[in-house]
Amino acid sequence: MNKNLLWKAVLIIGILLVFVFGIFGVPNSFSGQGLLTAMTNRIHLGLDLRGGTHLILQVQVNDAVNVDSDNAIQVLKDQLNKRKIPFAEITKPDPQNQPDHIVIKGVPASSRSDLLGIVNDQLPEYEVASGADNTWTVSMKPQMLADLKNRAVQQAIETIRNRIDALGVSEPTIQEHGLGDYQILVQLPGVDDPARVKDIMQSTAMLEIKQQLGGPYPSEQAALQDKGGVLPPDAMLLPGVTQPGSTGEQWWLVSRVSAVSGKDLRSADPSRDENGQPSVSFTLTGEGGQRFYAFTSAHVGDSLAVVLDNKVQEVANIKEPIRDTGQISGGRMTEQQAKDLAMILRSGALPAGVKYLEERTVGPSLGADSIRAGVRAAVIGMLAVLIFMLVYYRGAGINADVALILNLIILLGFMGFFEAVLTLPGIAGVILTVGMGVDSNVLIFERIREELRNGKTPPSAVDQGFSHAWITIVDTHVTTIVSAAILFIFGTGPVRGFATTLTFGLLANLFTAVFVSRVIFDWVLSRKQRGEALSI
Repeated sequence: MNKNLLWKAVLIIGILLVFVFGIFGVPNSFSGQGLLTAMTNRIHLGLDLRGGTHLILQVQVNDAVNVDSDNAIQVLKDQLNKRKIPFAEITKPDPQNQPDHIVIKGVPASSRSDLLGIVNDQLPEYEVASGADNTWTVSMKPQMLADLKNRAVQQAIETIRNRIDALGVSEPTIQEHGLGDYQILVQLPGVDDPARVKDIMQSTAMLEIKQQLGGPYPSEQAALQDKGGVLPPDAMLLPGVTQPGSTGEQWWLVSRVSAVSGKDLRSADPSRDENGQPSVSFTLTGEGGQRFYAFTSAHVGDSLAVVLDNKVQEVANIKEPIRDTGQISGGRMTEQQAKDLAMILRSGALPAGVKYLEERTVGPSLGADSIRAGVRAAVIGMLAVLIFMLVYYRGAGINADVALILNLIILLGFMGFFEAVLTLPGIAGVILTVGMGVDSNVLIFERIREELRNGKTPPSAVDQGFSHAWITIVDTHVTTIVSAAILFIFGTGPVRGFATTLTFGLLANLFTAVFVSRVIFDWVLSRKQRGEALSI
């Protein structure tokens, strides 16, 4: 073997070893089961093969718009009162369908410029339109409204991803679902408790600490009677957990404005309260801690309410100023609930509620059947191709078979290195890759046969065969890779799996069908006498 062939052979063997390592890594044992375990640790199975949960969620983006417009109403009230501009009321006539529309009644026409100045300075994302009888409509600009809704979807995706990652679900798919407005696709392979995961994903976990102004009341009517039938404008009534020694639902009157909220959290961890019961301890950010300290300093002797998802979880007296730590306990919380709540608080609150549109569960047994059927199809197809190449191309068929086997090793090694997810369509991509590899070999071999029929010597025929087939092979592979890239960009889970394996396989095939196959031909020719025929 000449030096040129030697370094090429060393390169091929080195690449082969690298991708074998990509498939298995360093197995604990070299038994069949040990190698299978090592391979499944490197190449993860998708939802359709491993089993798990498939969900499509819709973000209720109007919730996020309502939060923004509620803040805008508070800003308008504060600014109008500060500038002593009279007004009758500020309301949202249709918060369900037009949550961004705010109607201000009773502002005199003489204060028009002042109102416009308040909106332009304090609420630049809103615009003002005048109506009859001193009525003004403040609504969000269309572009700002669309941006807010899109941000709500993206923030929901990130929040759900943080929560799923904290649960340790391997290889989840969490992305925007392009088949509907404001929808999210969630695929969770191997999830054994989908109900718990759904509860964690759906929980908004909006933490607020408010001043407690009254209660507990046995009903909403009792609270209204206590306040003369009308609640104070800066107060709201919320349900709460039942206090020890009480029965039935309880209601609390709390301030509308929060002292601190979930966005001021720095950390949250499961802990134990003074009675040894599971609880959640939280720490505030520097800015949140300063505000909380100012609030508690001004309300020593009063009570505060810890509100989670618009439900009072705990009420406590403020004995002394509190700076940056607190605790959520009570309500017969279990250790698992405390861990989940701490994790949800750390991941941040969902910007809006989510609604489940579709749920499918794939059982592990169905996934195992898919694996068996897919592997059986791949093995049968591979064997049929290998036998055909041996029969039809004789000695050169061995060349093609070696290249195809090496192609498969490189493809699986690629997937192992990149920790790609193998899906059922991905197995189809593997089979299609085998077909593309055969196609490349057929192009080269038929060209070599044609050159031999034209009277060329075997070395010249091999050289001309590879030279002329090269352009066609590259052209077919590039166009197919472009198609696979489009599938990957615009497709979802299984379609992406197909595109991934197909792309990896095509790249591997360019190497094996052209480089490896040529090296084998050159090695065979180097061992033949001048003028000896080539088996093809």
